[in-house]
Amino acid sequence: MSATHAEFTPEAARRREHSGWCWYDWANSVFPTSITTVFLSLYLTTVATRAAESDTARNGTAACPGGDALQRCDIAVLGWSFPAGSLWGYLLALAAVVQVLVLPLAGAVADRSHDKRKMLGIFACCGAGTTALLALVGGQDWLLGAGLFLLANLCFGAAVVVYYSLLPEIARADERDGLSARGWAFGYLGGGVALALHLMLYVGHDALGIGEDTAVRLVFVSAGIWWAAFTVLPLRRLPGRRPGASSEGPVLRAGFRQLGTTLRQARRLPLTLAFLGAYMVFTDGISTVFKVSAQYGELELGLDRQVLITTILIVQFIAFLGGMLHGWVARRLGAKRTIMISLVVWIAVLLGAFFTQQGEPLQFYGVAAGIGLVLGGTNALSRSLFSQMIPRGSEAEYFSLYQIGERSTSWVGPLLFAAVGQATGSFRLAILSLLGFFVLGLLLVSMVPVRKAIRQAGNSAPRVL
Repeated sequence: MSATHAEFTPEAARRREHSGWCWYDWANSVFPTSITTVFLSLYLTTVATRAAESDTARNGTAACPGGDALQRCDIAVLGWSFPAGSLWGYLLALAAVVQVLVLPLAGAVADRSHDKRKMLGIFACCGAGTTALLALVGGQDWLLGAGLFLLANLCFGAAVVVYYSLLPEIARADERDGLSARGWAFGYLGGGVALALHLMLYVGHDALGIGEDTAVRLVFVSAGIWWAAFTVLPLRRLPGRRPGASSEGPVLRAGFRQLGTTLRQARRLPLTLAFLGAYMVFTDGISTVFKVSAQYGELELGLDRQVLITTILIVQFIAFLGGMLHGWVARRLGAKRTIMISLVVWIAVLLGAFFTQQGEPLQFYGVAAGIGLVLGGTNALSRSLFSQMIPRGSEAEYFSLYQIGERSTSWVGPLLFAAVGQATGSFRLAILSLLGFFVLGLLLVSMVPVRKAIRQAGNSAPRVL
């Protein structure tokens, strides 16, 4: 009887909500890991290349000019032609722009909704279903794949907005940093486990009696099922319908009006905005390196896809350890110094990628280990440090600005990577061009007096910064 009673105490209910919140990070991490970073980036480039080669053959050209490192065969859409190898970079840039335009609407709807849990379920299931539909992409249907990815990515971002907005509702202020960090780590672990299973399916496709393309399509279906199935856990554990603002009214206009209000208020905290600006610069570099790493390894370094997927696995599991290491270092040196050290490591990693020799998987594994070491920790500490620079009671508003700011520049890195690759015919020079994000980010972070920024927000600065 006492055990049953304990199960329904407020403390037990809150712990249940916390675990449910973390489970959604586990559920949705399959999309950025298995889909965006590995399988779709490689598969869609292959499909686009087939279409380009087919067009070239119909035009009577014997081969694609410029060598095969960048797949110089052109594809065209709306009268614009570009190399098939640049498709993924341009698509990532477009996906980021679409999110920036639409996510304020998702935020406004979430703020006015009585049932955020239901909204989370709708966005997550739509994203999962669209991900599974990627299995329909085959032959030369790269436009279908691009359209489905844009929709799935939009649903992913909208679900994340709702997911983040639940954090202040289920956790006290003193619990949020720890809960957020657990969710982040749990996400890397979930993404790694899903990718390991997908790697087994891909590597073992011959033993299963299926072709390579069929194996990749099964990955798309299973990723959608994974996302939807594990979303059931947070939907069962997170709080349901609660009293809130009316969902009536012009929500799109309300979303942008709310963003404008927050921006006007934030002008009173110029140092906080300065740190946010620095974060927007280097986080664009981080996300771009992670998203294009598989494409770089295949098209520039000529590595086997099994090597590439194994590399992403290395990144996922080392990122879990790297996040813990960053927390340990930050307790001794402070968050700002640790972020700066991390950015220096990022610069070294990119230089290592540039000098990695073609067809050398061990060198590429070393680069992957470096990425994993700093991938999770850099962003985790940035989020934690930013949380100290915002006024108490306004966390949700400023973290909404944080998310929109991150997405508003996340198209720049992929666009630069694709454009440099197209202009030079070399992904090696394209990866080197990303150094600017980390050098500039390091310079900007070093110039922010974080202790003064924390006091400016009305908070007490910790002893070590």
